[in-house]
Amino acid sequence: MTGTTVVTGLGVIAPNGVGTEEYWAALLRGESGIRPVERFDASGYPTRLAGEIPEKAFSAGDHLPKRLLPQTDRVTRMALAAADWALADAAVDPAELPDFAMGVATANSAGGYEFGQRELQHLWGSGPEFVSAYQSFAWFYAVNTGQISIRNGLRGPSAAVVAEQAGGLDALGHARRSIRKGTALMVSGAMDSSLCPWGWIAHQSTGLLSTRNDPDLAYLPFSELACGHLPGEGGAILVLEDAGQARERIARGAARVYGEIAGYAATFDPPPDSGRPDTLRRAAELALADAGVEPAEVDVVFADAAGSPDADGAEARTLRELFGEHAVPVAAPKAATGRLGSGGAALDVATALLSLRDQVVPPAGPVTAAADRHGIDLVVGAPRPARLRTALVLARGHGGFNSALVLRTPA
Repeated sequence: MTGTTVVTGLGVIAPNGVGTEEYWAALLRGESGIRPVERFDASGYPTRLAGEIPEKAFSAGDHLPKRLLPQTDRVTRMALAAADWALADAAVDPAELPDFAMGVATANSAGGYEFGQRELQHLWGSGPEFVSAYQSFAWFYAVNTGQISIRNGLRGPSAAVVAEQAGGLDALGHARRSIRKGTALMVSGAMDSSLCPWGWIAHQSTGLLSTRNDPDLAYLPFSELACGHLPGEGGAILVLEDAGQARERIARGAARVYGEIAGYAATFDPPPDSGRPDTLRRAAELALADAGVEPAEVDVVFADAAGSPDADGAEARTLRELFGEHAVPVAAPKAATGRLGSGGAALDVATALLSLRDQVVPPAGPVTAAADRHGIDLVVGAPRPARLRTALVLARGHGGFNSALVLRTPA
């Protein structure tokens, strides 16, 4: 074991593309996945748009055994499919490796909301005998980790992280820690989906959603017109390996490396009324120190991109303090997908790895320019070719969570 953790497989499900290359091509074309909600009638709610994945783009029955469908929520079905794709992308057959040498660490911020809503309706509408026995676990935050582990025989270290948006990075940080302790391979990342009436009310309760009905104007992070965000569904599952093992598989022609997870850190903000500053900058500094990277070496930042004027202003201030004004390209791909809960940060990591692979920074969806007061070099309009070796990914979870992760091109 080398102690270095690399990513060898990606599985992506996003509102603007199902499949890694489909998503990446759509993002570079500037295609948005923001659309009117179709899975339920949202006409009576202030917010009526979301990053929803159409049924025609992802039908679980096309990807999973029928026996799994009655016991899983939509989010778990997506996580299982994405894990299958990530393992295939990494050319890993779990049956060929010792089962205790492989583990799973995922993040989730909502659990199986749609499944839970349906069973609660059965309970109150028909009686307890009509509630599925699978409700006992299908709603739970840890169910994606458990189902991925069972389906693939991954009996090594397992974990589930709940930290809203930041959880997508925290799961990868946990997986990296497991590999450093001797686990050969970890399936990690995050997937979220709560686009149902019960979940929609939870989103509305934050007071952070945009209420505009034009998909091109509703979620514009860092823009002068920023007015909140839109929820979405999806995320990314990644295969992480010890670099030494990956090199052996590459020598046999069985693997490739997208990049190294070089640094990671997490912090928690003080209470809002404490008068103390938030700790996003501290998380970034700790992650850079963990990677042995100076701010001047960072070639691109994938921002949290909250979409509200105050939150965007705070993040922009962090970027100016770390790098200087307009000193580093800033990517905000969430503008084309909505904020996917924990899945959003994992998707940002997958996107950053694709940027490192292809040496290009994707545009921020419909955003035409960053507000002058932010002082950041937001990439808009078209993909920007660039020489990229090191990327910093930032994520903030509702309630005070901050996480940062540093990626590097393969050595």
